Amino acid sequence: MGMKKKASLFYLFLIALLLLLFVGSLAYGAVSIPFMQVVDILLGKETDRIAWNNIVLQARLPQAITALLAGASLATSGLLLQTLFRNPLAGPSILGISDGANLGVAVVMLYLGGSLKELTGWSLSGYMAIILAALTGACLVLLLIIYFSSKVRNNVMLLIIGIMIGYLASSIISILNYYAAADKVHTFVMWGMGNFSGVSIEQLPYFTFFSLLGLFFAILLIKPLNALLLGELYAANLGVKIKTTRALILFCTGLLTAVTTAFCGPISFIGLAVPHIARLLLGSSNHKMLVPVTLLTGSCIALLCNMLMVVPGSNMILPLNAVTPLLGAPVILYVIINRKNIQYFD
Repeated sequence: MGMKKKASLFYLFLIALLLLLFVGSLAYGAVSIPFMQVVDILLGKETDRIAWNNIVLQARLPQAITALLAGASLATSGLLLQTLFRNPLAGPSILGISDGANLGVAVVMLYLGGSLKELTGWSLSGYMAIILAALTGACLVLLLIIYFSSKVRNNVMLLIIGIMIGYLASSIISILNYYAAADKVHTFVMWGMGNFSGVSIEQLPYFTFFSLLGLFFAILLIKPLNALLLGELYAANLGVKIKTTRALILFCTGLLTAVTTAFCGPISFIGLAVPHIARLLLGSSNHKMLVPVTLLTGSCIALLCNMLMVVPGSNMILPLNAVTPLLGAPVILYVIINRKNIQYFD
């Protein structure tokens, strides 16, 4: 079977699976709602219970769309970083961008009472203050990484710099936690467990816009990403501007990671594991096929995690970061054990 035909079959399969999981996320939850009632609500028909309408349209629909976009964003970020650093264990959190977002949120949650009025003079409070703080922290780290990328040519060294920045941010967060009040620490820890349900129907357009913008930039980078597979010297001979391309990849990764972390909290393993699943499915590192398959697979995995968070037969909802390692960790272990037999950067 030709590679293009194989990729087309995967596209169709993943799109069908995505639709199935999306509908499943709308129909399955802590509150049991008959499937046909869910269909009627989506079609705009009147139902017996107004509460069901609110649950499906105000809670489950934004949550499903958020999971779909967050999964695609994190998976694509992981793929870009693994190609840039030629390291199969690189992920969105490896450059400290997620830690920067965590630090911004920690400052607001632990010491400003969830309000930015003390710092900015704006009457921003609650969830919007947390989103702005996360974006600010992530963007500051991203600017540092882009600055260092112009000074350091070696990608391994840049990777180490990113890890060190992440450690510094984590260290500051630990100090802030140590001196903060217990109730505020609890709130921050709960945010750090990740959540797809935090994006309301009013905030969804903003999250959707920035996520799609980052994914659009990622698709534009397909050609230089394929050139980088040959090595930076060959890519430069092919006319690829290495410094510009590296800065664009870092910006795209930073945007996707910052937006997802700001709205959903830090989410583990999806960005690290999904690109490997996509490569194993395709058996190729050609980004023309790999980027769309990674994007779709990331959405499917995130929607599956969203459903697995619901404990069957109870009203309990598990934290997102308690579920993602169950799917991601086995993939990473397989990659480490079989690394010599898998061609990631052919």
